[in-house]
Amino acid sequence: QLQLVESGGGLVQPGGSLRLSCAASGFFLDHYAIGWFRQAPGKEREGVLCISSSGGITNYADSVKGRFTASRDRAENTAYLQMNSLKPEDTAVYYCAARWGFICQGPGVAYDYWGQGTQVTVSS
Repeated sequence: QLQLVESGGGLVQPGGSLRLSCAASGFFLDHYAIGWFRQAPGKEREGVLCISSSGGITNYADSVKGRFTASRDRAENTAYLQMNSLKPEDTAVYYCAARWGFICQGPGVAYDYWGQGTQVTVSS
């Protein structure tokens, strides 16, 4: 079964950090760009950032610049979203997605596979 499985969400205090994981099952992430998205209650889903197959980062959201970054581990067939200096407005369900191709494109392009989402809550 081809799927992405996310983990790592939870409750964190403002200023804290979390790392989300996105593990691929049934296919290899090598040739896929990985996008990270989030959806807060009552809001539309927004793109956060994208990591290309070679590790280049494209930021989709100005609000996370300098705080969020992404990485990928070929051996683990997993991508990661590292979130630092978290703020209450970062509270959302976070999704990873994989798109065939080596480079990142805009957040509105179609992705081939989506994770199930993981809840991140930033609150004191």
